[in-house]
Amino acid sequence: MIQAIGLTSNPRQELPPAVDDVSFEARTGRVTALLDADTADATTVLRLMLELQQGRGITYFRGRPLHRIARPSREVGVLLGEVPGHPARSVRGHLRMLCAAVGVPAGRADDVLEVVGLVSLREERLGTLSRGMDRRLGLACALLADPHALVLDGPGDGLSARESAWLHGILRAHADRGGTVLFTTDDSKEAARTADRVVTLESGRLVADQEAADFARTRLRPRVAVRSPHAARLGALLTKEARAGRRSIEVVTEDGNRLSVYGSNCADVGETAYRHGILVHQLADEIGDTGPQQPEPAEPPRTAITVAASTEPDTALGTALGTARGTALGTALGTARDTAPGADPDPGLPARAPQEALSLTLPLPVEGDDTVPLSEVAHTAHTAHAPHAPRGALSPLPPPITVRPSRSPLNPLRYEVRRLLGVGAGYFTLAAVLAGSALLCVLLARTGHTPQPRLLAAWPHELPLPPAALGAGLLGALAFGDEFRHPALAADRGTVPRRLGLLGAKLLVAAATALLLSIVAVASDAALLHLVYGDELTKVPADWLSLGASWVALVTGCAWAGVLAAGVFRSTAAGLAAVLAVPIVVVPLVQKAVEGPSVRSAAGLPARLRDLALVQWPFGAERYLAAGVRMIAQPVGGALMLSLTALLCTYLLTATRARVR
Repeated sequence: MIQAIGLTSNPRQELPPAVDDVSFEARTGRVTALLDADTADATTVLRLMLELQQGRGITYFRGRPLHRIARPSREVGVLLGEVPGHPARSVRGHLRMLCAAVGVPAGRADDVLEVVGLVSLREERLGTLSRGMDRRLGLACALLADPHALVLDGPGDGLSARESAWLHGILRAHADRGGTVLFTTDDSKEAARTADRVVTLESGRLVADQEAADFARTRLRPRVAVRSPHAARLGALLTKEARAGRRSIEVVTEDGNRLSVYGSNCADVGETAYRHGILVHQLADEIGDTGPQQPEPAEPPRTAITVAASTEPDTALGTALGTARGTALGTALGTARDTAPGADPDPGLPARAPQEALSLTLPLPVEGDDTVPLSEVAHTAHTAHAPHAPRGALSPLPPPITVRPSRSPLNPLRYEVRRLLGVGAGYFTLAAVLAGSALLCVLLARTGHTPQPRLLAAWPHELPLPPAALGAGLLGALAFGDEFRHPALAADRGTVPRRLGLLGAKLLVAAATALLLSIVAVASDAALLHLVYGDELTKVPADWLSLGASWVALVTGCAWAGVLAAGVFRSTAAGLAAVLAVPIVVVPLVQKAVEGPSVRSAAGLPARLRDLALVQWPFGAERYLAAGVRMIAQPVGGALMLSLTALLCTYLLTATRARVR
């Protein structure tokens, strides 16, 4: 069951809030439609329920707010707007990536593809899907973790009649299996035809909460749709005959040559047109909307609660609860107080003995059918978002809604690997890096002025970075940049989270990719040089170990700089710009900072570090330490280390800023 209480969006400058004090419930095993002609208001209600937008109110999913559910994707499946994801990713690859995000086996992707009928399109790209197929994929994403509740925003928008019938059949089957379904629509006929209960909004306020049959009877009525080139004449004749026969009908002129006749049927309208020789192009029975109505008092969500009527009722508590918006708790307590001994009983209520349990129906959410103490229910409803408030203090306003980051992905490393391998950007980058590196090394060898280490790395003095380092930086920037541009994680709840686990997975995968890229680039350059110029340029240098460590560290550092910069600035271009800024901007600044007269220098630091060890390190580890120190002492290495430190601190600050507040 879903219970929404007092949902209110924040005011918009001088305008009233888009959603004001909306309370309703969607019961288990039933399909509930949220009907609103302005779909933006209905979308705002869903976002407030899912804690994706700031405002006031509280929503219970089977008795618990969403932020208190350890794995929200197992409780509620969400579809808001278009399906987010990279357009070049396949349908099956996208779902397998989300399987790692929600923590379910990868085989679940094939199961939901079969449920929504996309098995034949599992290798299609997201960017090529039609509107109907996109809706099917969105429903598959919502069903991926087998949630109890489905919250869908306009799932039938833009679908054909056949596709809409299929979609509503899936929703009905989910409800019949014991789930809860809540969807928004702006079509009153669709709501009456497919839902068990219809919650009607108008201008952001709740105007009706009815069963589908009551909604169809009070809000809809049958009509005869007529299309004729002589619509005005036919309408006048129908009105004249109805007046003569003392029958009550209503003829409404629609756009063009259309009429809507209320209170009649196709036979009577057709006979009138036939008798007067009026050509009719369309004559059909339809269900029409009666239009806006006056707001009706909506029945709030009710739960049976047993309250003990004491001889000394808590008058202050009843008064405080009576001022609470959107609840009838104060009224109920006032009734209980009036029936206590010593008070004037209500003539309409039977007198009760002292300490007798009085059964009341109160609009407060509780989990299950158990009787809950009144103090516990009141405390839960009014202090769920204010844990530091005194237990007896009750706010007259609904609790504020705080937007919290999503906990996904639950398996970040598996998610990151599937994200990297799911699109062709990584493969194209690898091919371009290898081709560019091979061409540069051949051209540099032809001139004969480049040292062998720079020759194998294809790093001329004119370029700020070698192709392998630039490629690693681009792959690192894509790791977070595309995540914000095509946020696949938004299919779960909200936007891309700034989780340290996700950052660690991206850094680990970026380091592995950079290591592979650096080794393959040097190996391919050496093989090509050996093929073109022979063995002269491919001899192994004496200090190959330290040179190799420096080379791998450079490429890995560029990849990490791309990841961190893209995560901070949420842009692939910003990530790549941060990589290029290291040799172009940071290196000159560092060199300028250390220039000038100096009394002491750090010359001979590697030798002193080796002497610092009292014993010999195993496996000659002091050599690796010395190589790392030499690399940091170089301009590019030092600038890269400085940039990585600054970016990491900035990322940690932005990730923890919400928690500090």
